[in-house]
Order: sequence, then C-alpha cells, then structure tokens
Amino acid sequence: MLTVTHNAAEQIKKVQSNMNAEEKYLRISVINGGCNGNQYKMDFDTDSEDDTKINSNGVTILVDKHSSPLLSGMNIDYVEGLEGSSFVFNNPNATGGCGCGQSFSA
Repeated sequence: MLTVTHNAAEQIKKVQSNMNAEEKYLRISVINGGCNGNQYKMDFDTDSEDDTKINSNGVTILVDKHSSPLLSGMNIDYVEGLEGSSFVFNNPNATGGCGCGQSFSA
C-alpha cells in the first residue's frame, strides 16, 4: 500500500486546487527514464478500470497495474528546507537511486 504524509497530502490538495483539478485524482506511476532506469510521475487524472485506488490522509491516489508492484509500501513526504521544497519518495522497492531522488532502480 502506498501512503502520503500529512505534509504531502496538504501540498497535493493545494496543487490540485490551483490546477482546478478537484474532480480528478492524483495519479502516481513509474515510467522508463532517469539515470537509474525508472522515474516517478505525478499528475491529476480520472480513474480507469485497471487502476488501484488508495486513500491516504484525505487524498485519493490512482496507481496503474504496471506501477503497483514498484510502488507497494512507498511513502511520499513533502519537505521544505533551505535548498527549496519537494516531494520525497521513500520506496522500499528501490535498489538504487540518484541524487535528485526522482529516479530509481528496482
């Protein structure tokens, strides 16, 4: 199961509102790319019959069947610091990663 922290959920809701995407859900998927072979993709979308719907901290997340095994157990946080703010993906399935935190191998 994929989860989002309270901080991440609040930021997702802000972005969703700013994009006028209240009628859509957050889709998290894994695509080919990045320096380690896999890359996270986040966008707002409607659901399809092959999607898994996950509710975490008031956010509904869609995960396609290809991405589901790679995202199982992952936790998404949102952190703010001196170098900026970003979503942080804590993925127990990742066997390697890169400095930006957006690309991983599994």
